[in-house]
Amino acid sequence: MSEGPVGAATPEDLDGIVGLLRRCALPAEDLAFEHLANFVVIRCDDDIVATGGLELLGDLALFRSLAVVPELRGRRLAHRIWRAVREIARSRGVRRLYLLTTTAEALFARWGFERVPREALPETVRATQEFSALCPTTAVAMTMELASTE
Repeated sequence: MSEGPVGAATPEDLDGIVGLLRRCALPAEDLAFEHLANFVVIRCDDDIVATGGLELLGDLALFRSLAVVPELRGRRLAHRIWRAVREIARSRGVRRLYLLTTTAEALFARWGFERVPREALPETVRATQEFSALCPTTAVAMTMELASTE
């Protein structure tokens, strides 16, 4: 099984991305076509095997929906997705990223994210569906100043 390059997500990818997120037990209920302009995917044949994206909030963004099919984990696909999403953030003028995770705190910490109290998140982040309704209150909040990721 050989995966392809990271590519921009298209509206036609919505069902595949939602399916992958559900397979990985990640929230997908609020994902819509308009989000896909800031998402990337990796395919294997015609199947989406990895994805990730941003929910833009002015000069802040929520890094969300990082998912890799279980059988391809450990092949640095998540890192490839992260690098592409980081470049999207920079190109959109994002200065700070936030995320919520229940399972990957150590991975995100290796990439430079720092844990922060949930109540310290900006109101724009707390107002997202991801924060307010979809992620459990036990999810760890993390942040990163984008300029620090060189």
